[in-house]
Amino acid sequence: MTSAHLKTIEQRLLWLSHWMIHHANHIRPKTDAIKIGGHQASSASMVSIMTALYFHALRPEDRVAVKPHAAPVFHAIQYLMGNQTRARMENFRGLGGVQSYPSRTKDVDDVDFSTGSVGLGVAITTFASLVQDFIAAKSWGADLPLGRMVALVGDAELDEGNVYEALQEGWKNGLRNCWWVIDYNRQSLDGIVREGLFARVEKIFDAFGWDVVRVKYGALQRAAFAEPGGSALRDWIDACPNQDYAALTFMGGAVWRKRLMEDLGDQGAVSALIDRRSDAELAALMENLGGNCVQTMADAFDAVTHDRPTCFLAYTIKGWGTPIAGHKDNHGGLMNPTQFAAWQAHMGVAPGQEWEPFATVPDALALRDFLSRVPFFAQGPRRHSDARLPVPPIAIDTDREISTQAAFGRILDDLSKGDSALAARIVTTSPDVTGTTNLGPWVNRRKLFARAAQADAFIEHRIPSTAKWEFTPDGQHIELGIAEMNLFLLLGAAGLSHSLFGKRLFPIGTVYDPFVHRGLDALNYACYQDARFLIVGTPSGVTLAPEGGAHQSIGTPLTGMSQDGLAAFEPAFADELAVIMEWAFDYLQRDGDGDADERTWLRDETGGSVYLRLTTNPLEQPGKRRDDAFRQGAIDGAYWLRPPGPNCAAVIAYQGAIAPEAIAAAGLIGEHRRDVGVLAVTSADRLNAGWTAAQRARARGHAAARSHIETLFAGLPRDCLIVTAIDGHPATLAWLGSVAGHRTVAHGVEHFGQTGTIGDLYRHFGLDRRSLAQSVLRLSPGDRAARSGQMTD
Repeated sequence: MTSAHLKTIEQRLLWLSHWMIHHANHIRPKTDAIKIGGHQASSASMVSIMTALYFHALRPEDRVAVKPHAAPVFHAIQYLMGNQTRARMENFRGLGGVQSYPSRTKDVDDVDFSTGSVGLGVAITTFASLVQDFIAAKSWGADLPLGRMVALVGDAELDEGNVYEALQEGWKNGLRNCWWVIDYNRQSLDGIVREGLFARVEKIFDAFGWDVVRVKYGALQRAAFAEPGGSALRDWIDACPNQDYAALTFMGGAVWRKRLMEDLGDQGAVSALIDRRSDAELAALMENLGGNCVQTMADAFDAVTHDRPTCFLAYTIKGWGTPIAGHKDNHGGLMNPTQFAAWQAHMGVAPGQEWEPFATVPDALALRDFLSRVPFFAQGPRRHSDARLPVPPIAIDTDREISTQAAFGRILDDLSKGDSALAARIVTTSPDVTGTTNLGPWVNRRKLFARAAQADAFIEHRIPSTAKWEFTPDGQHIELGIAEMNLFLLLGAAGLSHSLFGKRLFPIGTVYDPFVHRGLDALNYACYQDARFLIVGTPSGVTLAPEGGAHQSIGTPLTGMSQDGLAAFEPAFADELAVIMEWAFDYLQRDGDGDADERTWLRDETGGSVYLRLTTNPLEQPGKRRDDAFRQGAIDGAYWLRPPGPNCAAVIAYQGAIAPEAIAAAGLIGEHRRDVGVLAVTSADRLNAGWTAAQRARARGHAAARSHIETLFAGLPRDCLIVTAIDGHPATLAWLGSVAGHRTVAHGVEHFGQTGTIGDLYRHFGLDRRSLAQSVLRLSPGDRAARSGQMTD
């Protein structure tokens, strides 16, 4: 009976997913000429797999990353289960409707992992499994039920390099409880997959310790192979090129018969096997590959009873069960209205019953009863939560020179010495730069994570080393190889732990700042899922002087400003960093309704992730500062280090390590008795976000809306000059002049750096104190003597 129900569900999902796409493209009124699309063929090839998975194999603790182009099937599943509305289904790919690709944050149904940028949804299941093991090994997570992390994979996704980076990382960390189900339909957007790919795939997975289950033949085919002559038919299927198989599928039963008889006719038993079937029956037999047979897939899933990582290579027909099955152009193609009308009649769906979940079901009551007992859905929504943890006070000694990178390491080391609940939930990681990004002290105290303890041979042999690499189940650092994509995928998975597993983590990742861009796709992916983590890019900019242009970041401050879900900071001083980190640990835990704080017009109650851009250059610290204006300003994005007077001629606004040059430049200008303000910017991102939000608020009628930067600039004279400075792209701060219409000169770095001393490079890029001062003296209002730039250094 279960098999019959699965077949019924499969056909219902095939219909509902394709009707939703057809309705959006051919029935729903259009307001523009843009194609809506929806990937009917890609959905069809997955429908049997997903039916067997969701309605037979999965349990509530399992998590699934759905192939992006199978989103319509996923939404159809949720609609059938009553977890999605008809209104949203009718508005597929429209404003407020179900999303083109499964989205944790945009869809209302129970999406485990967002997908869309191909390959990333595949790989994140690896890291989610590692995070699950990390939590389960801790005393506070020992009650966690272990689920399987499942990826539904398009075969073309295997072209993505990050998939293989993840395979290697999984092998290194003893991956388990992970399934990848490959929809091996052998067709992609631009053509047919190369012959023999499956053999290469199997070898790769085998090399990394995965079990490979090849699901090639459906129940009809296996039965035919058992008939006299069946082995010859199987040999023919195995030898048939991918392109030929696809083309024959599209042309149908009569052409199948002609080709098979040409190749296999006059061979007695196999000819009789073919002759016993009508054209329709022959087509159904040849299209009955393993991945298109729901019972075969259910049996394949049932057969895996261990926790080793497993790859199911499921052979399918792209567009299976529809008039466009096998066609070379079906990836982005759609059934036209004539084709669809004929297919609707074939599916037996009466006009007016298209949206009825149980249309065509002979015994709807029995099916409803079956659905009510499906284990995966039995416990209702599977989004968890965890209590917010208090953040211990964070402070740091500022009596001596220190870099922000070193201050970051010291703050973490101080946390590692304590017994706070927050410190116990921190998990750190880094792509092979743990020591050089100042995570070393934290790791030495809190150790590295592994499910089984591994001793450090250097400790055992009493060889002196600053790094004590001891692996233990209690460890709180996950060691990664040098692939930055893996870093951000791990941060994304760990940053969803409160929702996926009901156990909150505070993931902290460090990476050389220029290489943030090497993992940018995965960073964006993590933020799109609303994962919560702290990413530290260090060291940054040309301040890394001797390393040269390859390691000197330029555009990362702009990335911090433009990346949704990520609050970017670049503090210059250790006390700023301490204030920001204390705020950040609370910010990572927030989950409010998004109403703006009318003091800054920032949506801080929604929470998010945080990016710190730090450097290795030790700076003289400004001494103890405890005033509220400084603390709040550091969080809001800026504060006056040197407040402007009523006749302020110029403001020097700086962000990050360039602080000493900006402060010194103000001193040089002061020799000419000018009124100069110095604005310490800790976050151009938050200043800009608040400013644009306040402008929108005023446009909506909130006339009194003012952002933090507007408040700071309120007293500046109209002819005051603003000079900005950052060790990064000058556009990061250049917009400050637009806040109140002040003339602005932006200093920064636009071109690849080179080796040299910090002083050499600051002078080369015009970031030194004299260059900043000269911009003020040349352009600000005042006497000619000042403009002449005659000053002493």
